[in-house]
Amino acid sequence: MEQILSLFTDYTFQTVALGSAILGLLSGILGSFAVLRKQSLLGDGVSHAALPGVILAFVLTGSKNTEVLLFGALISGLIATLFIISIVKHTRIRFDSALALVMSVFFGLGLVLLTFVQKIPNSNQAGLKRFIFGQASTLLKRDVIFMIVCGAILLLLVCLFWKEFKLFIFDAEYARSLGFPASKINLLLSFMIVLAIIIGLQTVGVILMSAMLIAPAVAARQWTDRLWVMVTLSAVFGAISGILGTIASSITAKLPTGPAIVVFISCIVLFSILFAPGRGMIQKMLHRKTLQRSLKNKGGNEDVTTI
Repeated sequence: MEQILSLFTDYTFQTVALGSAILGLLSGILGSFAVLRKQSLLGDGVSHAALPGVILAFVLTGSKNTEVLLFGALISGLIATLFIISIVKHTRIRFDSALALVMSVFFGLGLVLLTFVQKIPNSNQAGLKRFIFGQASTLLKRDVIFMIVCGAILLLLVCLFWKEFKLFIFDAEYARSLGFPASKINLLLSFMIVLAIIIGLQTVGVILMSAMLIAPAVAARQWTDRLWVMVTLSAVFGAISGILGTIASSITAKLPTGPAIVVFISCIVLFSILFAPGRGMIQKMLHRKTLQRSLKNKGGNEDVTTI
């Protein structure tokens, strides 16, 4: 306990923990919309598609600044998202197939470019590989400030378009009948999700970013039917996981922060699936056994296995 308390006075820990908490909060909020839109795998596709943008940004500018590399990732992620939306809109290919196609093509291109760039002198010092697996320990004060600014913009947009997002998610056809520009709302929401994914690449990497986007929302969905409660719980779950993962990686030798964060949020998901009131598996099992016992005592012969 003393070791854990002493961490909170360490500057490096404070920087990483704050950055991880911000990532968890933003991922939880925007991941809620992705889950409710039944586009949970969008985070996986966009995060993988961001890799070639990172590498091309380094090749074209020669800059190692995180902001420049993330800007390249943002452009690549937006292009991939537009490709996915266009394929679904103009062809008979379904969303999951379009996403898998775009993700594999962009990620494969990113790996090819990474192999080529590794032959360039000083490319290793650019830290390009940290965007694949994440390296939260490399977060600097300016990185956290960048995350705070982007996060503030995203939160402001969520507040401004809350009613529109809510209506579009639950009844897009009704929104169109009222004259809402559904396509523009969809693009705005997709852009916000992409930006949240790009912010988290340095912390958890392209491999695990989809878990950060979806897991808090899945856990929160088990506890409530109200959107604002779900979004709030999801943000809290994400932030707590970010802080706990940072603590675990700080007190355990050679434990990377990103995977530790994902493990903690996965534990929250598992607990929610098992014990959440109303939807938890344990409660449903107990309710089923209670019904079976009640019918048996009444002498019922009905098959209750499907209750």
